[in-house]
Amino acid sequence: MTSEGGTKSKMPKVSKVKNKTPAEIQITAEQLIREAKERDLEIVAPPPKQKISDPDELAEYKLRKRKAFEDAIRRNRSLVSNWITYAQWEESQHEIQRARSVFERALDVDHRTITIWLKYAEMEMKNKQINFARNIWDRAVTILPRANQFWYKYTYMEEMLANIAGARQVFERWMEWQPEEQPWLTYIKFELRYKELDRARSIYERFVLVHPEVKNWTKYAKFEQQHSYISSARRIYERAVEFFGEDNMDERLFLGFAKFEENQKEHERARAIYKYALEHIEKEKAQELFKSYTIHEKKFGDREAIEDVIVSKRRYQYEEEVKSNPHNYDAWFDYLRLFENDGNIDGTREVYERAIANIPPSPEKRFWRRYIYLWINYALFEELEAEEPEKTRQVYKACLDLLPHKRFTFAKIWLLYGQFEIRQRELQAARRIMGTAIGRCPKDKLFRGYIDLEIQLREFERCRILYEKFLEFGPENCTTWIKFAELEAILGDQERARAIYELAINQPRLDMPEVLWKSYIDFEIEGEEFDRTRALYRRLLERTHHVKVWISFAQFELSINPESPTACRAIYKEANKALKISDEKEERMMLLETWKEFEGEHGDENSQEEVSKLMPKRVKKRRKVQTEDGTDAGWEEYFDYIFPSDEATLPNLKLLAMAKAWKKQGASEQTTAATVAVGAEKTAAAAVATSDGDDGAEGV
Repeated sequence: MTSEGGTKSKMPKVSKVKNKTPAEIQITAEQLIREAKERDLEIVAPPPKQKISDPDELAEYKLRKRKAFEDAIRRNRSLVSNWITYAQWEESQHEIQRARSVFERALDVDHRTITIWLKYAEMEMKNKQINFARNIWDRAVTILPRANQFWYKYTYMEEMLANIAGARQVFERWMEWQPEEQPWLTYIKFELRYKELDRARSIYERFVLVHPEVKNWTKYAKFEQQHSYISSARRIYERAVEFFGEDNMDERLFLGFAKFEENQKEHERARAIYKYALEHIEKEKAQELFKSYTIHEKKFGDREAIEDVIVSKRRYQYEEEVKSNPHNYDAWFDYLRLFENDGNIDGTREVYERAIANIPPSPEKRFWRRYIYLWINYALFEELEAEEPEKTRQVYKACLDLLPHKRFTFAKIWLLYGQFEIRQRELQAARRIMGTAIGRCPKDKLFRGYIDLEIQLREFERCRILYEKFLEFGPENCTTWIKFAELEAILGDQERARAIYELAINQPRLDMPEVLWKSYIDFEIEGEEFDRTRALYRRLLERTHHVKVWISFAQFELSINPESPTACRAIYKEANKALKISDEKEERMMLLETWKEFEGEHGDENSQEEVSKLMPKRVKKRRKVQTEDGTDAGWEEYFDYIFPSDEATLPNLKLLAMAKAWKKQGASEQTTAATVAVGAEKTAAAAVATSDGDDGAEGV
């Protein structure tokens, strides 16, 4: 690298870091700062106090301080704090003339800094130099008329000096600049402190013209009202309404006007104001006006006026909702409820017709679920409120003609239609409707509703025919078989009920066969046909060896003969043998636990010991896990039960136990004994894995 004179300058040699590994103890910047704070490294001791006892020494001290201040100003003339500190120091030395000189020099540098003017004027006021302070405020408000602090300080000083005329003159000079709202209100409060109501009124007149806002007109009117000038306040509200006109109407103005009239007990005037405002202001912008009007009518109006206000407001809201989204059926429900409560039959019927005309656009049933209730409510309204049975019948027919029964239907419509005809004493018409329903769109709910109807009419032969049709439609429905059999049992025909149960359990396909068998068994138990019940259990066990069936069978034997548990114990033994053959270990474990509880309550020590010997051991094993595509996904652990009767695994378990015992006994001969024990464990594990098959089990 060459310098400007042409000489070459060498770059400084940078030493290489030999060890770049991080230090064992890392120090952060936070730790450095904390240690500096704790050790007070940055605290500088205060300078010693200096006592000045000689005029020459004082002059030297002042010269030294002034030189320091001047040097600081010379370095940075624009730093305001240097000027203020300098002037305040001169003031502390009672050198007022020098302090003024410093402030004037500072203003020559930057006359737009508000702080300099404030400190300058405060110094003069502190030293009771009123004329000097007044001169400074005059200069300040002339140079910076938009700085409100100067005006506030100036007027406050004049008022403290009891120079009311001077303060008023300052306020007038301020108002000529048309400041924001607060200075006007301050001027008004100033006049009110000295009971100058006419002057305050004239200020308000100028104020509402400079700042023509609703809240300012309202304040002007409240001012007149507070001082009992009621007619003047009313004229102000009327002038405000004319000033804003119909294009810029604001609900706050009318709220204030109406509440003013209400306070004066001019309720007719208030009602006229509310109505005029509601007619000319958009509904979205008049929510508070509606609310206040409602409260006013509740206080001072009659019932019809109150209801009219509430209904008109809600009617408008619902009308807007249904216009924006005609398929919003919840809005239609609220709208209809409003009309129904009002008692307007024709209006309600018209709204119902408008609502049901909005047919769902999709032929899927989920879109029709809310819509169908419009028809239901319409029919109930015509029947109960309007008391027009013929129109009710027409509503039901129109609804059924509208529904696409080939795709879906609503059973509740058919049922309500049939129940309506029953209430009209048209029994044949009701049966015809229900017959048409199960013929066109057979559904479980329709069959059950028709059957319940005939049961209430005590037409049991018709109920039997309907149950037969129902079972032809859905023979796999166990609930239907059970209800049919229960009906026959209630009628006292036990053989017919038993025959129905027999038909049911012989069906090739059932949705809930366990419920059906349980109902059949409970039926025989209630009839105290214990031999038939026992035979039913045997027939059920031929189809399934589920552990709950065995347990239920055993509990049945115990319930019919609690003093002699031999039959129950025999069932448990038979169940244990059957589950042993089927190799259902968890079910067998459940059976043995139930058997053990039974022996604990009804058995002796020998029977309890016999069951305890049959209890299995719980061992933890692991096996390979494969995903759906056949790849290995590792191993998983699971728990298995090993029963004492499993002869294939018994020797391996004994060998494993002997190996563990041998390992404990061979502590003195650690090397030799450990080798033999490990060999024994491996042999035992291999034998267990071989006996368990290819699942990779490992006994623990």
